[in-house]
Amino acid sequence: MESRSRPTRQVAAPLVAFSPIRTWIFFTLACFVVCLTPARGQSEPQKPTAPAAVADSAASQNSAELASHDEPIAFKANANLVVLRAVVRDPQGAAIGNLRKEDFQVFDKGKPQAITQFEVEGTGIPATAGQTAEPVSGNQSSATGPHPGENPPAMPGRFVAYLFDDVHLEFGDLAHVRDAATRHFVTLRPTDRAAIFTTSGLVSLDFTSDRAKLNEALLHLRPQPNRSTIFEHQCPDITLYEADLIINKRDPDAKQIAANEAQQCSGGDPALLVQNVAQMVLSAGRQQSLLTLGSLQQVVHSVSRMPGERSIIVVSPGFLTPELDLQFDQIVDRAVRSQVVISAFDARGLFVTIPYGDASQQSDNVPGDTAGMGVPASKSIIETNAAEANDDALAALADGTGGAFFHNDNDFKEGFRRVAESPEYSYILGFVPQNLKLDGSFHALKVTLKNPQKFTLQARRGYFAPKSSLSPEEQSKEEIQDAMYSQEEIHDLPVTLHTQFFKANDDDAKLIVLAHVDVKQLRFRKLQGRNDNVLTCVFALFNSNGRFVEGMQKTVTLDLKDETLEHRLASGITLKTSFNVKPGSYLVRLVVRDAEAKLMSAENGALEIR
Repeated sequence: MESRSRPTRQVAAPLVAFSPIRTWIFFTLACFVVCLTPARGQSEPQKPTAPAAVADSAASQNSAELASHDEPIAFKANANLVVLRAVVRDPQGAAIGNLRKEDFQVFDKGKPQAITQFEVEGTGIPATAGQTAEPVSGNQSSATGPHPGENPPAMPGRFVAYLFDDVHLEFGDLAHVRDAATRHFVTLRPTDRAAIFTTSGLVSLDFTSDRAKLNEALLHLRPQPNRSTIFEHQCPDITLYEADLIINKRDPDAKQIAANEAQQCSGGDPALLVQNVAQMVLSAGRQQSLLTLGSLQQVVHSVSRMPGERSIIVVSPGFLTPELDLQFDQIVDRAVRSQVVISAFDARGLFVTIPYGDASQQSDNVPGDTAGMGVPASKSIIETNAAEANDDALAALADGTGGAFFHNDNDFKEGFRRVAESPEYSYILGFVPQNLKLDGSFHALKVTLKNPQKFTLQARRGYFAPKSSLSPEEQSKEEIQDAMYSQEEIHDLPVTLHTQFFKANDDDAKLIVLAHVDVKQLRFRKLQGRNDNVLTCVFALFNSNGRFVEGMQKTVTLDLKDETLEHRLASGITLKTSFNVKPGSYLVRLVVRDAEAKLMSAENGALEIR
C-alpha cells in the first residue's frame, strides 16, 4: 500500500517524518505501563474537560468490552522492503525538493521496480511544537511552571555525532582536523547537540551542548593504530590494498611487483615470502576494518535513538573493507531506515601520491624499475589506486545515506561546514523486489530520473537480500518505534495529549501524561455484534539533551457493544501514565496506533519543571 506523499516540510528541530519504511533497528526497549492514582494527601491532576472513561482495570466500563494490558516491546529488523534515500542537486549544488514519485526510476539488478513508498523530506529550525505542562499544587509545596502565554522550552532538534577514525588517522592529519573541529564547534546552534566518538573506543562523549566538554574531548584524541610493529619495516612493503589484490583477487601483476621487491631482501623463495607477508597484512588490516565498522555501527545505533534530525560525520583518511561488503551494507541499510544521514570528511585533505615513492623508500634499482628511482612504475599506479580505494568507503557512506563527502581539499573549516549541513531536501524511496529470493545475495541498485536535465543524483548503490521475513505484527512494532524517536506530529487518529505535573518537594515531581482518544471516530471491525479494534499507545520521555529517559506502552483491546460505543463511551477514553522526574526540561512523545485501519497519531509535549 502506497504511503502518503507529503509536501516538503519545515521541521521543528530538524524533524524526521514518520513512514512505515523508517527506523528498523536491532533494539529492545523494556517498557512498563502504569495507570496511577495520585498518592493520598496529594492533589489529583485535572482531567480533560470532557468526562472520559479511563482505560485501566479499575475504571473500565466493562472488562469484557474494554481491556488493557502492559507488555515489553521488542523491535527487530526487516529488509524485505528496500529503502533508499536519494538527493538530487542542480548544477549549482543546491538540493531539489519539488520532484514526485513519477520522476524516479529504480532498477534492481537492471530490472525496473515499482516504487511503493515515497516521501519528501526537508530541514528547518522553527521552535518545537507541542503542549506545555500545567503545574498542579501538592500538599507539601507549591509547584511552579510555565505562565500563560509563555513559550515552551527550546528542545534539542539536531543531533550530530562526530566519529574520528583514530585507528587509521596519522598524527599530522589528526592535529589539523582537531583544530578545525574546535573552530567548527563555535558555530553550533543552541538547539544542536553534538557527541564525539572514536573508532578505537578510547574517547567517547555523549550528546551535549557544552562546548567546553566538546573541546576537552578533542584534546584527548590520539592516533591509535592497531597495526603490529612487525609490519613497520617489512620487506616486501605490502599495503592492505596490495594484500587484498594478492590474496583475495589473485592479481598476477600485484604478485609480481611484490616478488620483485622480495628479491632485494630475502634469499628465499620470493613468491612464498610475498604470500606469507600479504596474508599477515590482510589479517591485521581486516581487524582494523572490523573495528572501524563495528564502531560506526554502534554510533548509528546510538544516534538513531535521538528525537530529531540525526547525522554522523565520519572523520577519516579512508579505509578498506576487504571481504566485508555485507557488514558495510548492513550499516548503510540501518542508517537509511533510521533516518540517519552519514557524511564523510577525508582528513588527508589535498592528497597527492608521489610518483615512484618518497624519500623513505630505498633508492637502489629493482627489477622492473622504469624510472631509476627504486620503485617500479606499476607500483606507483597501485599506490594511486589504493589512495582512491580508501575514499570509496567514505563516498559510499555519503551516497548511500544522503550525506556530503568532503575530500581532496585543505580548507578544513569549510569542510566541517559542508558535512555538518544536512541536505535541504531528500527523497525516501521504497520498493519490494519482485520474486526476491531470501538467499543473502547482493543486488546492484541504480536510481535515475526520467528527465535528468543537468541534475546530479546520489543514492544507495546496492543491498544484500535478507535471509528471513517478519510478520505484520512485528512490522507494526517497528513503525511505532520509528515514530517514537521522531518529532513529527501526525494526526491520523482522533488523539490529544495532555501533560501536567505536581511536586511534593523541591527535588521530586510526578509528571502525568494523558492520551485522550475519541473512540467514536475510530474504524472498527464488526464481529459477532461487537465493534473490535486494538490501540497501542506508547509514551516516551526525553531529557534536555534528547536522551531517552523512560518509556511506557499500553495495549487497549476494544470489543464494544453498539450501546457502549454510542452512549457510555461517547466522550472517548483516556489513557493515563506517569513518570517520576527531577526538575528540568523534558520532551514527552505520545504515539498511538490502531490495528484495524493501521493509522497512527503522534504528539509532542515540551515542558519545564522548575
